[in-house]
Amino acid sequence: MEDDPQPGSADYINSEWSREVLFGVGRKRRKLFSQATGNVLDVGCGYGVNFPYLTNATHITGIDFSSVMLDKARETARKSPIPVDLRESDAEALNFPDNSFDTVISSLSTCSFYNPVIALREMRRVCKPDGQLLLIEHGRSQWEWVGRYMDKHVQEMIEQGGCRWNQEPQELIREAGLKIIEAERSFLGVFHTIRASPEKVH
Repeated sequence: MEDDPQPGSADYINSEWSREVLFGVGRKRRKLFSQATGNVLDVGCGYGVNFPYLTNATHITGIDFSSVMLDKARETARKSPIPVDLRESDAEALNFPDNSFDTVISSLSTCSFYNPVIALREMRRVCKPDGQLLLIEHGRSQWEWVGRYMDKHVQEMIEQGGCRWNQEPQELIREAGLKIIEAERSFLGVFHTIRASPEKVH
């Protein structure tokens, strides 16, 4: 197997049960990503965990900068009834024209982007003016003692898996010029489920 350019890929895959079942992320994916319609871009698609939930898409493009993750995603894509195109790409420099996609999605990815605001601006750029962005993210807990613990140990998380687990996703999304339409927080305020508009001038 090739060296993985994205640290933590194996850990992410191995933690699937606790993340998807115990923390309820699988339920969040099902509820949110069923709203994705038309031509869909999955940014930081990983091993294709979102593909089965994109039941109302007509076409799926998945990008990730980890070749190891994309190898796993190809296995998932083969089982999808919807056409899937996979590309190795940088979320901060998406190789697509402006206004290319009806829906742009991303899940638990912005914490690992070098500059998440630039990546979110790129998602906004490639989304059609009347399109939508659907995001599942995690960040600093609303419970202060948990938040302080996250602050204290953030450097360890970055070194272990490239994850800035104490960021504030909704602040980053607004900074990127997106308008939040709906947002929910759960599990001590750590997980964010967000529907946003690119708010472009026609």
